[in-house]
Amino acid sequence: MRLSPEQQAAIRRIVADVAGSDARVRLFGSRLDDSARGGDVDLFVTLERPVEQPALVSAQLSARISRHLQGRRVDVILSAPNLRTLPIHDVARREGVLL
Repeated sequence: MRLSPEQQAAIRRIVADVAGSDARVRLFGSRLDDSARGGDVDLFVTLERPVEQPALVSAQLSARISRHLQGRRVDVILSAPNLRTLPIHDVARREGVLL
Protein backbone atom coordinates (compact mmCIF):
# COMPACT_ATOMS: atom_id res chain seq x y z
CA MET A 1 0.00 0.00 0.00
CA ARG A 2 1.46 3.32 -1.05
CA LEU A 3 0.10 5.45 1.76
CA SER A 4 2.04 6.13 4.93
CA PRO A 5 0.48 5.33 8.31
CA GLU A 6 0.15 9.09 8.87
CA GLN A 7 -1.70 9.54 5.56
CA GLN A 8 -4.00 6.63 6.38
CA ALA A 9 -4.81 8.12 9.79
CA ALA A 10 -5.49 11.53 8.24
CA ILE A 11 -7.84 9.98 5.66
CA ARG A 12 -9.75 8.14 8.40
CA ARG A 13 -10.01 11.36 10.43
CA ILE A 14 -11.25 13.40 7.47
CA VAL A 15 -13.80 10.75 6.51
CA ALA A 16 -15.10 10.68 10.11
CA ASP A 17 -15.29 14.50 10.19
CA VAL A 18 -17.20 14.77 6.91
CA ALA A 19 -19.23 11.56 6.75
CA GLY A 20 -19.56 10.55 10.40
CA SER A 21 -17.70 8.32 12.79
CA ASP A 22 -19.54 5.22 11.56
CA ALA A 23 -18.24 5.62 7.98
CA ARG A 24 -15.75 3.03 6.75
CA VAL A 25 -13.13 3.79 4.14
CA ARG A 26 -11.29 1.40 1.83
CA LEU A 27 -8.36 2.08 -0.45
CA PHE A 28 -8.53 0.37 -3.84
CA GLY A 29 -6.93 0.73 -7.24
CA SER A 30 -3.33 1.45 -8.18
CA ARG A 31 -2.25 2.68 -4.73
CA LEU A 32 -2.42 -0.92 -3.51
CA ASP A 33 0.37 -1.90 -5.91
CA ASP A 34 3.68 -1.29 -4.12
CA SER A 35 5.63 -1.67 -7.36
CA ALA A 36 3.68 1.07 -9.18
CA ARG A 37 4.49 4.77 -9.15
CA GLY A 38 2.27 7.84 -9.05
CA GLY A 39 -1.44 7.51 -9.62
CA ASP A 40 -4.46 8.89 -7.90
CA VAL A 41 -5.95 7.76 -4.60
CA ASP A 42 -9.16 5.75 -5.00
CA LEU A 43 -11.33 5.59 -1.88
CA PHE A 44 -14.54 3.69 -1.25
CA VAL A 45 -16.55 5.15 1.64
CA THR A 46 -19.40 3.11 3.09
CA LEU A 47 -22.13 4.78 5.13
CA GLU A 48 -24.78 2.94 7.12
CA ARG A 49 -27.31 5.77 6.81
CA PRO A 50 -28.81 7.51 3.75
CA VAL A 51 -26.92 10.49 2.33
CA GLU A 52 -28.96 13.54 1.37
CA GLN A 53 -26.31 15.20 -0.81
CA PRO A 54 -23.91 12.49 -2.01
CA ALA A 55 -22.17 14.70 -4.59
CA LEU A 56 -21.41 17.30 -1.94
CA VAL A 57 -20.10 14.73 0.54
CA SER A 58 -17.93 13.11 -2.13
CA ALA A 59 -16.56 16.49 -3.26
CA GLN A 60 -15.80 17.59 0.31
CA LEU A 61 -13.96 14.36 1.03
CA SER A 62 -12.00 14.52 -2.21
CA ALA A 63 -10.99 18.15 -1.70
CA ARG A 64 -9.96 17.85 1.96
CA ILE A 65 -8.00 14.64 1.43
CA SER A 66 -6.35 16.01 -1.71
CA ARG A 67 -5.20 19.10 0.21
CA HIS A 68 -3.74 16.87 2.91
CA LEU A 69 -1.91 14.81 0.25
CA GLN A 70 -0.31 17.91 -1.33
CA GLY A 71 -2.70 18.06 -4.27
CA ARG A 72 -2.72 14.38 -5.19
CA ARG A 73 -5.91 13.53 -7.10
CA VAL A 74 -8.44 11.72 -4.92
CA ASP A 75 -11.47 9.85 -6.28
CA VAL A 76 -14.21 9.04 -3.77
CA ILE A 77 -16.98 6.53 -4.35
CA LEU A 78 -19.81 6.47 -1.83
CA SER A 79 -22.00 3.58 -0.79
CA ALA A 80 -25.15 4.24 1.25
CA PRO A 81 -28.59 2.62 1.58
CA ASN A 82 -30.22 5.24 -0.66
CA LEU A 83 -27.60 5.14 -3.43
CA ARG A 84 -27.60 2.91 -6.48
CA THR A 85 -24.97 0.15 -6.52
CA LEU A 86 -22.70 0.12 -9.56
CA PRO A 87 -20.12 -2.45 -10.73
CA ILE A 88 -17.30 -0.25 -9.35
CA HIS A 89 -18.79 -0.74 -5.88
CA ASP A 90 -18.32 -4.50 -6.20
CA VAL A 91 -14.71 -4.06 -7.34
CA ALA A 92 -13.94 -1.70 -4.45
CA ARG A 93 -15.52 -4.05 -1.88
CA ARG A 94 -13.71 -7.08 -3.26
CA GLU A 95 -10.25 -5.56 -3.84
CA GLY A 96 -10.21 -2.68 -1.37
CA VAL A 97 -8.24 -2.62 1.88
CA LEU A 98 -9.89 -1.15 4.95
CA LEU A 99 -7.97 1.82 6.31
